[in-house]
Amino acid sequence: MSSARLSNYRAALKFAEQQVSRLIEKHPNYFPIYTTDGQWHHDGELWTDWTGGFLGGMMWQFHLRSGDSLWRERAEHYSRLLEHRQHDRNVHDLGFIFLSTYLPWYELTGDAPLQAVLVQAGRTLAMRFQPQGGYLCSFVGQQSLFIDIMMNVPIIFYAAIETEDADLMKTAETHCRTTRDRLVRPDGSTAHEGEFDVESGEFLGQTTHQGLSGDSAWARGLAWSLYGFSKVFALTKSPEFLEVSERNAGYWLAHLPEDKVPYWDFCADLNQPPPWGAQKDSSAGAIAASGLLDLANQAQDATRAAAYRQTALAMLDALVAPEYLGSSVPNYEGILRHGVYHTKKNLGVDESVMWGEYFFVEALTKAVRQLESQS
Repeated sequence: MSSARLSNYRAALKFAEQQVSRLIEKHPNYFPIYTTDGQWHHDGELWTDWTGGFLGGMMWQFHLRSGDSLWRERAEHYSRLLEHRQHDRNVHDLGFIFLSTYLPWYELTGDAPLQAVLVQAGRTLAMRFQPQGGYLCSFVGQQSLFIDIMMNVPIIFYAAIETEDADLMKTAETHCRTTRDRLVRPDGSTAHEGEFDVESGEFLGQTTHQGLSGDSAWARGLAWSLYGFSKVFALTKSPEFLEVSERNAGYWLAHLPEDKVPYWDFCADLNQPPPWGAQKDSSAGAIAASGLLDLANQAQDATRAAAYRQTALAMLDALVAPEYLGSSVPNYEGILRHGVYHTKKNLGVDESVMWGEYFFVEALTKAVRQLESQS
């Protein structure tokens, strides 16, 4: 089983490299978000410009795994195209943009100017902090807290640690605790958004832009939380954050469908047709697979750790199969099929999405490294 699995994962990574090469040759210096009819270049709405780091991030993954100098050259180029965004105050996604690009670049070289970009991006994101409610606000407005920000707050922790800035550290920790207390439920499921009274900081309730409802369990949001709290634990070693990630993982494992690929919302009515009903979201599965592989190394309980690892690999086994891998469809430009961006806006539904591509590559790379070490 392990040799066949390793072969399948390597083949999927090779296909991913081919697809990224074709994309940048066909559309140089272009940062897509989602496909339309399997094609990356179109005039569809962005909603918000948050995915630029994932393209360069895949190139760094390819280089670090293979040592191929061409992938490094490409990765540096696509990273530089994003450098100006270290000052971008219009999005809450600076972790997505810079942790996948400038962090691996800096870790490879130790060049101080690269670290300075990372620190500035962390400081810029921290400017979104709302002291009355104790959270980093989303791009929607000062009243809005998104679960997605858990994947971005690590860049504030990084900046705080590297500069020994206690105020930055407090901002990041406070945001995580507010997210835990307001968006993560006792059963481990999560809301997409929480709204606050901007003047008083009073919490007004859970709602959503992308899930089925304010009290449902939007799959990608749960994956963001699971992985985000795991990342924060890795940076802080605070058990309170590991507990949240494991609570999220417990819900994920208990509610994952038999075929190991989540529906877009765990509360979707599967008797209804897509996109509102039985619509899969492969991107949520890819994010969670990568997060669970990390969580398996962090968990103190050996039984839970084994369950996290087995579930992650089972999800990847499903995603490398012809139903989900783009290689099974002629002229398809994406890597991972059946992803979802925004159901309510009908953007990138049942398509490839750039974060799905990145986290699929990241999870496969982690899994291949682990399997190779065991062989």
